[in-house]
Amino acid sequence: MPSDDEAMGIDVSYYETDTERILAFDSGAKTAAIAQNVEGYAMLKVRPTADGDELERYYGFDMALDHAAELLSCSAHELPIPESAEDMGM
Repeated sequence: MPSDDEAMGIDVSYYETDTERILAFDSGAKTAAIAQNVEGYAMLKVRPTADGDELERYYGFDMALDHAAELLSCSAHELPIPESAEDMGM
């Protein structure tokens, strides 16, 4: 079941599927998602939605967060990060 938090008007959900770890953001008007394989060692994929097409891949969580923030028209520092997702990235 996804865990949900909210900060600065941005909802966040973190959950795992059979193949991926998903960190999804929703500002009400815009969405963004970061996905990584469940093993946690692959590059991060930034998508417009959790099940959308991949826009870009990153090794670092910070770079993926920057891109997600750009999609949401906010600063990466405004994105709420659940503790369970803090170890994403290589």
